[in-house]
Amino acid sequence: MSPPREEPESDVRIEPWDEHNQRLVANVHPADWSNPAPKERYHLVVIGAGTAGLVTAIVAANLGADVALIERHLMGGDCLNVGCVPSKGIISAARAWDHRRREPFGAAPPAGDGDFAAAMERMRQLRAGISHVDSARRFSDAGVDVFLGAGRFVSDREVEVDGARLRFRRAVIATGARAAAPPIPGLDRVEHLTNETVFSLTERPRHLIVIGAGPIGCEMAQAFAQLGARVSLIDQADQVLVREDRGAAEVVQAAMQHDGVELFLGAEIGEIAQSADGAGGDAAKIVRLTDRDGAEHELRGDRLLVAVGRAPNVEGLGLEEVGVEYDRSGVKVDDKLRTTNRRIYAAGDVTPHLKFTHLADAHAGIVIQNALFLPTAKTAKLTVPWVTYTSPEIGHVGLYEHQAKEQGVAIDVIEVPLDDVDRAILDGEQEGFLKLVLKKGSDRILGATLVASHAGDMMPPLALAVTHGLGLKTFAGTIFPYPTQGEVLKKAANLWRKQRLSPRVAKVLRLWFRAI
Repeated sequence: MSPPREEPESDVRIEPWDEHNQRLVANVHPADWSNPAPKERYHLVVIGAGTAGLVTAIVAANLGADVALIERHLMGGDCLNVGCVPSKGIISAARAWDHRRREPFGAAPPAGDGDFAAAMERMRQLRAGISHVDSARRFSDAGVDVFLGAGRFVSDREVEVDGARLRFRRAVIATGARAAAPPIPGLDRVEHLTNETVFSLTERPRHLIVIGAGPIGCEMAQAFAQLGARVSLIDQADQVLVREDRGAAEVVQAAMQHDGVELFLGAEIGEIAQSADGAGGDAAKIVRLTDRDGAEHELRGDRLLVAVGRAPNVEGLGLEEVGVEYDRSGVKVDDKLRTTNRRIYAAGDVTPHLKFTHLADAHAGIVIQNALFLPTAKTAKLTVPWVTYTSPEIGHVGLYEHQAKEQGVAIDVIEVPLDDVDRAILDGEQEGFLKLVLKKGSDRILGATLVASHAGDMMPPLALAVTHGLGLKTFAGTIFPYPTQGEVLKKAANLWRKQRLSPRVAKVLRLWFRAI
């Protein structure tokens, strides 16, 4: 009987190095991977195996192109490893733990604080299970030549990786972005978490201090509060989610405070320090700040999460040698995602565009069309929805009301509160509203903001409407199942139809009914 096969030691590790993270790494950066012999020339060489790179590579290969895909770290990029997947796993656990939303139904608060380590392990287990979709083996089996290592342009026709030269007809930069530390005095001397490290926690923080009230900061602050940690959230702005509709942000802000998040908004951080009574992650993190009223505060937490800023991954790619320009916002691209070197494209978070997985996916389609076929696809034609996964969630697509006014676009606004929707009332989830921005005098939807517990799942018909110029008549003429929270769309259509009933039309109708 032969001895059991020993798995090779991986040079890539994710903490904690348990069976789940080992399975993840075995899929997305296997230790025993051997790079293939390069083909004579590739139609497409893609650097970076996040969403933009993965979709570009596999779709191009499915179409019959010769494709090479290069990844220096973990295939799957931010989304799988440190973004969408782990964050939503934690948010799901937090919502299941949140006893405040169970009390109105007669459910008793849970005994004890719950098992934080088990919740985090569940997330790691699910992430490992999903990781096969982005695995090196799957892409290799699909006909993509997968190279693990650092890729670098050595000419505008060649990329070097692990000593091999890959010749290309076209190349794609899809290296993504990373967390960037803001210039706060003392931060560089204090151990802190980012979105790339917070998911490695196995013990619940006693007091988590979060800097940045954008989407990541708000999602994680609220989730950790629901999981039983004391949470303080700091931002210079006078509201959370400053880019969102103010009314929508106010609903979420109130919900976060209800969940126990301590807010310091309009605040200025003077200094960050670390106490001397501990080492590394065990030392207290001290944040000294001044609030909007001029009062000074000193916060002491056992964990600090910095959720401000992103930086494009452009270092070490040899971009200067091939005439690809970039700045702090990312690689410069035109409307067809071509860089300043026409042989080379860029897609996803490494560009100055919005940082969303679904936009990176859409970028991949544009790159495939323009790099391999007739260059007719343009980013300007894209309509990009997004969702912030707080409780309640905020979904948005198209124009905001304030944007329409700033651009001089004549509009009508329809707003329906969730407490007008029976299912939202029955679910105890009536916090929120649907706001529609309509073309003046028309039913055409130019923009939509939805605040609801399941806003993300309710956004697709609104994204469809804004993208394809559909109007409220479409919803008015559609039968919606009852009772659902999605019925808010039908209520908005009915409200628009009622408002269209002008005094003149009402008078004509009265005359009609007298006559029959």
